[in-house]
Amino acid sequence: MAFVMVLSFSRQPFLRFFLDARMANFLRGHEAAFQAWGGPPRVVLYDNLKSAVLERQGDAIRFHPTLLELAAHYRFEPRPVAVARGNEKGRVERLIRYIRDSFFAARQWRDLDDLNVQAEAWCLGQAADRPCPEDRSMSVREAFAREQPQLLALPDNPFPTDEREAVSASKTPYVRFDCNDYSIPPAHVQRTLTVVASPNTVRVLDGTAVIAAHARSYDKGEQVEDPAHVAELTARKRQARQHRGIDRLAQAAPNSAELLTRAAERGHNLGSITAALLRLLERYGAAELEAAIGEALARDVPHPNAVRLALERKREQRDQPPPLPIALPADKRVRDLAVSPHKLDDYDHLQAHQEEDDDGDDG
Repeated sequence: MAFVMVLSFSRQPFLRFFLDARMANFLRGHEAAFQAWGGPPRVVLYDNLKSAVLERQGDAIRFHPTLLELAAHYRFEPRPVAVARGNEKGRVERLIRYIRDSFFAARQWRDLDDLNVQAEAWCLGQAADRPCPEDRSMSVREAFAREQPQLLALPDNPFPTDEREAVSASKTPYVRFDCNDYSIPPAHVQRTLTVVASPNTVRVLDGTAVIAAHARSYDKGEQVEDPAHVAELTARKRQARQHRGIDRLAQAAPNSAELLTRAAERGHNLGSITAALLRLLERYGAAELEAAIGEALARDVPHPNAVRLALERKREQRDQPPPLPIALPADKRVRDLAVSPHKLDDYDHLQAHQEEDDDGDDG
């Protein structure tokens, strides 16, 4: 989008390009023009574009409320041109033709920033050096020097032009803004947050606190990440896996809680111990692991190696071969399922009744 403004007397132009015609860029064009001129004019004429005029019934005008806020901030009067009165906007239309013929002719640029640098140089150079249409005895530059003191003074602070949008963070630590996903700290998921976006930066706020800041992307479907957010998410997932493993061990082998407590007191790595015990659980089963952990605790050696040696020794005493690992699917609902072995007393009781019945039949 090309944003064009021109002063009525001197015809000093302002030209700025944006990637789209959103209201935020419409406001940024005003802000940049007033800064470039050193102040706003007392009256700004608008064509009947939706960013300025929402509704018009005869002489009744309903301006866009954000434009009215901008006008109040800079203390200028917004005024729409009459419908089908081309003479009221002739200055802008002639400037647009001049821009098309003088600025764009055979011009090349690398990107939007380069184009805007060239546009600023053109406004301050070639466009300012041309004869002033109101008085051809002087240049636009000379006429602007006379007109500029008549402009209104700039306020102490510029009008806020950042885009603000409420967004919902789901279970994943990302928020979506303008068709892209931006990372946030994992502690702020499942909340309603606020995105504040400038042309170059996207900030994410939780209340008034800024929790993330990223370079803005104008692509679609991009995932913009802060390495610190990714590292925190990885650590949380690792911790969650460890907690799930501890819970699974506690359910399958209650003695594991005492073993982990003693191991922690001696400064051992609980993550590696938990992983080693889970591997032993998959190979030997809950009953054998529980007994082996109890033996390791009795020997006051709270370490997976002691548990493994106890398991292997009992297997050798029973003259059993080493257990074969079981290939389980990757589904966590299956891998983390703790299966407690059934007691065999009921089967012995049934077998005894069966033998009594058989003896009765023989008689």
